[in-house]
Amino acid sequence: MALVYKIFAGIAIFISCLGLYGLVSFMAVQRTKEVGIRKVLGASVSSIVFLFSKEFMILIGISFLIAMPAAWYIMNGWLQNFVYRISMSAWIFLLAIISSLIIAWLTVGYKAVKAALVNPVKSLRSE
Repeated sequence: MALVYKIFAGIAIFISCLGLYGLVSFMAVQRTKEVGIRKVLGASVSSIVFLFSKEFMILIGISFLIAMPAAWYIMNGWLQNFVYRISMSAWIFLLAIISSLIIAWLTVGYKAVKAALVNPVKSLRSE
């Protein structure tokens, strides 16, 4: 049963990364001219990657703040049904937010670096 849970958790993470990648791709297409102008004015690749990543990291932080109390309450109630009880510790939630941020940063960072390395002349010439 644990193997099935791990497989479905992996599939859920993969699907969420695909959705995040699609959202970043859409955002990159919408902001092509902005990235081109920023590059012409001297923006570095890291500042453009930070521009793309900042919004998603804030959203992940807000969602974690909403989900953490609910998850703690539900898991605490569920764990009370077992004979050998364990307590929920803070490191589990810390590990969850760190892994979520790393996965999201890798997903967003790939597309953001790709958008930042495009020649600004191409992006500004399209209109």
